[in-house]
Amino acid sequence: MQAITLKYKSQGVAKYYFIAALVLFTAQIIFGITLGLQYVIGDFAFPYIPFNQARMVHTNLLIVWLLFGFMGSAYYLVPEESETELYSPKLAMVLFWVFLVAGALTIVGYLAVPYAKLAELTGNELLKTMGREFLEQPLPTKVGIVVVCLAFLFNISMTVLKGRKTSISLVLLMGLWGLALMFLFSFVNPDNLVRDKMYWWFVVHLWVEGTWELILGALLAFVLVKTTGVDREVIDKWLYVIIAMALITGILGTGHHFFFIGMPGYWQWVGSIFSAMEPIPFFMMTVFAFNMVQRRRRDHVNQAALLWAVGCSVVGFLGAGLWGFMHTLSAINYYTHGSQITAAHGHLAFYGAYVLVVIAMISYAMPTLRGFEANNRRAQAFEMWSFWIMTISMGLMVLALTGAGILQVWLQRMPTDGTAMPFMATQEQLRFFYWLRVGGGVGFLAGLLTYLYSFFAAPGSQDSEEQSSTGLFQLRPQQRV
Repeated sequence: MQAITLKYKSQGVAKYYFIAALVLFTAQIIFGITLGLQYVIGDFAFPYIPFNQARMVHTNLLIVWLLFGFMGSAYYLVPEESETELYSPKLAMVLFWVFLVAGALTIVGYLAVPYAKLAELTGNELLKTMGREFLEQPLPTKVGIVVVCLAFLFNISMTVLKGRKTSISLVLLMGLWGLALMFLFSFVNPDNLVRDKMYWWFVVHLWVEGTWELILGALLAFVLVKTTGVDREVIDKWLYVIIAMALITGILGTGHHFFFIGMPGYWQWVGSIFSAMEPIPFFMMTVFAFNMVQRRRRDHVNQAALLWAVGCSVVGFLGAGLWGFMHTLSAINYYTHGSQITAAHGHLAFYGAYVLVVIAMISYAMPTLRGFEANNRRAQAFEMWSFWIMTISMGLMVLALTGAGILQVWLQRMPTDGTAMPFMATQEQLRFFYWLRVGGGVGFLAGLLTYLYSFFAAPGSQDSEEQSSTGLFQLRPQQRV
């Protein structure tokens, strides 16, 4: 492959964020397999890693590594879109180490200290914010996240303001600012349970089905611009329509979480109608991606990045759209809420929408950060294999969880003889599906390791003699920041 030089040297900081994201992603999958085994082998890894601690680490790593991926993508994308160097590369590197160390210490705290003791040690009595799913972080960590996000947004915003403004960079900026603002609701923890759940969903739902969708749209559009060569005007029109639909359906679609928590009854109608419309922006993303591929004016050498981008639109539609629609209407959600069907939807939606778009960005950007337009053919072959291994393995997990959820609803919530089967007795009937989920998780880890190996398969290829001296952690001299 042809050797290139980064047009904007400050883009090099993205490399550190991408590497951290992939390391944390691997750790998340390992803890996920641990959880899967604990479903079928109750005392697996006990007392060293109890189920509640493993679950906290698994879900928190998901959030943290995706944030690293979003930040790295922004540091790579914004200078190129703005046609100017990053406002402060030094600030970006300081924030990287602060965020990484804070995240690592928080995970160590989860594993080393009982959660109640951790809350006592970190001053939770000053402002009670701990104890809620996905928002288990101690108060100092939450404050640190806010500081890091504000400094990050200052860096990105100043870069955009001093350079060219494009639809991609502005949509990305809007999504990132929305992400930071919605996180502030994690500090609101009222005694009233209804208000507590309402504010909790303001963070969780308006992240993954609101502001994150703007980030997803911007990153997907950027990769497609670069790999297809389609005119920006065409992509911009698609992007505006997609994000408009995402915001309209995503914001009011929050109502499907209000069905049974004590909110007014009209939310059953609002939540059902607008949640039923939430697959529309994801379907539009699928049509958008295939349309851009058909219109493409160039065959980019990085075909692996294009595969990840198209795969993101398709699997995202299946997970967030189809599997979400399966149980989003209030009359159906009455039976399926909190079942394994919810877990099936969550796994496929996160993988399709956010995991794949971050990997698409890494797949496109990392070769250029290492000094080449794209990885060699051998490395791209490993990448493509990893895509199919991970996607098929995730499909196995999701089908297993869907089967478990349907049986769970049938036995526990829709008994034919009028007597519901007890929870633990129902879980015993689901063991076959849980073992299938473990198999899917192991296969997914194998696919992820195949992807990581592709980085080491890139150097030393017959495609370019110059690649032999380029390693994963090595920046070429002209790229140093």
